[in-house]
Amino acid sequence: MASPSSPVLALASGPLSIGSLADPIAVDPGPSLLVSLVAAYRDAAPEAVEPDLDALRDAARADDDPLSAAADLPTLTVVARDGAVDAVADRFHPASRLAALAEAGVWDLRALADPQPNALLAGRSDGCVLVAANERGGDGDGDGGDDGPWCRIGSDPTLRERYDAIVADAETVRVRTPSRHRLYGSLRDRCGGSVADEAVRLLDGDVTGSAPLDRGEARARTYAAGARRGALDRDLRRACEDAGLGSAATFTRIKRDLVEADLLGTESVSQPVGRPRQRLVARGALADASSPSAALAALGALRESEV
Repeated sequence: MASPSSPVLALASGPLSIGSLADPIAVDPGPSLLVSLVAAYRDAAPEAVEPDLDALRDAARADDDPLSAAADLPTLTVVARDGAVDAVADRFHPASRLAALAEAGVWDLRALADPQPNALLAGRSDGCVLVAANERGGDGDGDGGDDGPWCRIGSDPTLRERYDAIVADAETVRVRTPSRHRLYGSLRDRCGGSVADEAVRLLDGDVTGSAPLDRGEARARTYAAGARRGALDRDLRRACEDAGLGSAATFTRIKRDLVEADLLGTESVSQPVGRPRQRLVARGALADASSPSAALAALGALRESEV
């Protein structure tokens, strides 16, 4: 596996290597800047932050930590307001990237209680304010509603230490979505590789005209993947709970909705000891779907009801 390069943030004046800053912090990034910082880390270590199916399979077969590709990346402390984090984490794929960085220990994501005059990026010997190019002269609310390129304002070696107290007092933010490695590994361990592969295919599938994938639909797609590959109901639920994708009550509701939509059934599987287990069985259009895109089309009724 290739060693990662240092994450680079694109600035109007040229690229800024985050690894060039000692003990770097990012304070009060808006959603767009937060996305840009995540993208910088993803581009530096894609196999850890946003692995494709082949990379997930390779990592699952290996003995080492699947997030080890990010081990040499600089650790960034990010102190952000709830609104900025929620704007990113409410969508499944951006949230899974955030989760990967947190699980790998290269992002320390914390909650910012009070807004700051501007977003900033700073290390122990250098620091600067960051604004989007068309935000110069704006209201300075730090919401970061515009995309970059980002403009570096000033160079202040004392900026980092002036925010030490804010960083120390900020509480850790828990990302309520698993990384791709964590979800794939849990599904593979409990349900087998075919279920894990199918879940990734459905999670990565695009639906024309639909909103970005949120946690609710990601859960429904994962459950549908289990049905299409004949997973045992209890094993699938445990895998999803282990990964942090949702609670038992959440998947009870999803199962009910799939059954009511005539997309899911169960069959009894006898066990050498104990009660029979229930195997999930795809029904109707979900069973007839010959491709992931057709399976997603079959789930359209659930998207409309906001599972």
